[in-house]
Amino acid sequence: MQNFNHLITTRPHEVRQVLISDLHLSPEEPALVQAFLALLDDCLALPALKRLFILGDWFEVWLGDDAYLILAEAEQQAHWLTPLIAKLKQLRVDGCEILVMHGNRDFLLGQPFCSLFGGEIIYEPYKLAIGEQSYRLEHGDALCTDDKKYQFFRKIMRHRLTQWYLLNKSLEKRLAIADKMRHKSRQNNTTKASYIMDVNEASVNRAVYSFDALLHGHTHRPKIHRSSDGKSRYVLGDWRLSDTETRQPKVSAVIGTITADVNADHNDPSAEFNLIEFKFLPR
Repeated sequence: MQNFNHLITTRPHEVRQVLISDLHLSPEEPALVQAFLALLDDCLALPALKRLFILGDWFEVWLGDDAYLILAEAEQQAHWLTPLIAKLKQLRVDGCEILVMHGNRDFLLGQPFCSLFGGEIIYEPYKLAIGEQSYRLEHGDALCTDDKKYQFFRKIMRHRLTQWYLLNKSLEKRLAIADKMRHKSRQNNTTKASYIMDVNEASVNRAVYSFDALLHGHTHRPKIHRSSDGKSRYVLGDWRLSDTETRQPKVSAVIGTITADVNADHNDPSAEFNLIEFKFLPR
């Protein structure tokens, strides 16, 4: 893994795609929001950037698109999401696709919100060609099959009828349900063995069977795994706060970049995927 302070310091003209996951943005963590805005500034400075992937858990909780869309104009102008939308919209205007996948925290995120900045909801598994290799992209929670209780919960919450039921509740009731779910999740996680919350090897093997590589987030355990048959599993990292006791907490995240030769076209067979560490120090 390479270490860089910002994306624009690592061969800026060669960066074609950026992949991030598990930002867990919320108004309660303004440093994370500032870090994401800084990443978008870096993306806007990359002259050849064509795609930005957000592979789930973009937000700590998402109650439904209407939580933002129904706001009056003045309320939207003062909302913490509005600066993010503005920068994402500029990125899209500059020619960069913005592809958003659901995570376990923001499965109610919809196309209407993403349309505000020209983004597109994508679904797992998502197939991506990098060079001459085929990558499978997903959030990662579906691979944690040792956690039987969570998989049952996931199946229920991802069902269309469940989501219809939730979105037809008032925002106040949805907020109460989300708070209860997060509290219960924290309680359950304290009693679970560490391996249960990681991916299951057999599930990984099934997922990557017809691909050359697997790329996901969710586990908050960034690493490159190599199998005996030559296949790779890349794990993106969550966005983390450190030095929280100081006046300037630092933010770091392990993200992915796809680079290609400056003079190559979009489908360059020599394109490469790399994990890098993105660091941000709020002003």
